[in-house]
Amino acid sequence: MTLAEKIYLPAIFTGMGITFKHAVRTVLKGAPAVYAYPEVQKPRAEIWRGQHVLKRDEEGRERCTACGLCAVACPAEAITMTAAERTKEEKHLYREEKYASVYEINMLRCIFCGMCEEACPKSAIYLTDRLVDVETNRGSFIYGKDKLVEKINERIDITERQSEKQKNAVK
Repeated sequence: MTLAEKIYLPAIFTGMGITFKHAVRTVLKGAPAVYAYPEVQKPRAEIWRGQHVLKRDEEGRERCTACGLCAVACPAEAITMTAAERTKEEKHLYREEKYASVYEINMLRCIFCGMCEEACPKSAIYLTDRLVDVETNRGSFIYGKDKLVEKINERIDITERQSEKQKNAVK
C-alpha cells in the first residue's frame, strides 16, 4: 500500500470528482423535476404495483378459494390465510366450498413483486395502482379482508393490468 492509499487520498478525490460532476450536470441541464406532493403526484409507470385487492366475481362473491398458492409463491412470506368450509347460508358469499376465513398481508414485509398475482388460479388477487395508506403504528400494516376485499359498490377496474392468461381464467 502506498502512502497516498494509506491516507485515502485517491478515494477522497474520486468522491469529490463524482460530486463535482453532478453539480456541473445540475447547473448545465437544470435541476431534476420536483413535485409538490400530494398536490401534484409524480407520474408512475403503467406496470407500477401498489395496494393489493381481493376481487369479487360478477355476482359479488369472493373469488378466493384459500388454495394457498399465493402464500407459497410469496418470496417475503407476507401472506397468511386460514381456510374454512362454506355453509349453505353462505353460498351467496363465496364461489367454492372452501374459502379464506382469515386472509392477511403484512404490508411491511411485502415487496410488491406480483408473484401472488401470477400464482392465483382463480384471479382473485391483484396489485392495483393505488398507494398503500400511511399508518402510524406497525400493527396497522397487517391488512385483513376488511381492507383487501373490494366493496360491492366500489369495484376496482383491473382489466388494463390483466395478462391474457388472467383474462381467460376469469371467464
